[in-house]
Amino acid sequence: MTQNELHVIFGTGPLGKWTARELLKQGKQVRLINRSGKTDNLPADAEIAAGDAYDTARNKELTRGATAVYQCAQPAYNEWTEKFPRFQAAILEAAAANEAKFIVADNLYMYGDTQGQPIREDMPYQPHTKKGRVRADMAEAVMEAHRSGKVRATIGRASNFFGPDDHIVTDLAIRPAVLNKTINLLGKMDQPHSFSYAPDFGKLLATLGTRDEALGQVWFTPSPAAVTQAEFVSMLESELGHKVKYLAAGANMMRFLGMFNPMMRETVEMMYEWTQPFVIDTRKAEQAFGWSGTPLKQAIRETVAWVREDLVRAQ
Repeated sequence: MTQNELHVIFGTGPLGKWTARELLKQGKQVRLINRSGKTDNLPADAEIAAGDAYDTARNKELTRGATAVYQCAQPAYNEWTEKFPRFQAAILEAAAANEAKFIVADNLYMYGDTQGQPIREDMPYQPHTKKGRVRADMAEAVMEAHRSGKVRATIGRASNFFGPDDHIVTDLAIRPAVLNKTINLLGKMDQPHSFSYAPDFGKLLATLGTRDEALGQVWFTPSPAAVTQAEFVSMLESELGHKVKYLAAGANMMRFLGMFNPMMRETVEMMYEWTQPFVIDTRKAEQAFGWSGTPLKQAIRETVAWVREDLVRAQ
């Protein structure tokens, strides 16, 4: 592969940015796409362009000449059923038209409730939630497109992730602690849970886009060993040097809050992830690519530092 090849990333959230940073380290040309054509904290030397991901013709223009196209964007959480399949299909069509590899950032919803058993890439899809069925159908469409020869594709997955540039888990579970406020958690505090780190997820996606042997497969992001949420809070307290107050909301609380907030309403069906062990086995990628996930204490330390810098930028 040449060093100046073009890699196009749809989405400028944490995954898009961290995928871009990894590709730039390799000397690749990187173009990020979002609706506005603007974003904060744009990785140095990356290009950004405006595009509506539902517009296949525009997607083809933006990805012309690309070696790889990365799908790191998504509609609003409460609009997945209506919009997400069409959204991803329009990007896939562009990648196929331009003969680019297609790398999809995905989650674990399609595996359903494994009753606490560790999740592996080769487990069957058994979705029992609305969003799990959406994710399963979308993943099957990607792999079928690969099998049929329409596009060369691969899928990278992670558990709940946090880290610099993230404004979802990080803003709920870390940012308030930095401000000495109560953090917001879900479910039970004593069940082991795998957390992935956004920079590691980006590194995996960049790896999948530059290693042809990864095509046609599903890969889990190398991640640190699972911990309970109580242990996560303890690590956070050690980093901050003070006690951290927390609120762990159960399903009933989320149903109540969902009466007023559609995003929270969508969380209710996913509560099984937080009430029993939710652990992923990431040995496949670790052994194939020769690297492990960032240690959790280090990930928390780097995220706290980013939150502090972000608070200063916001002043």
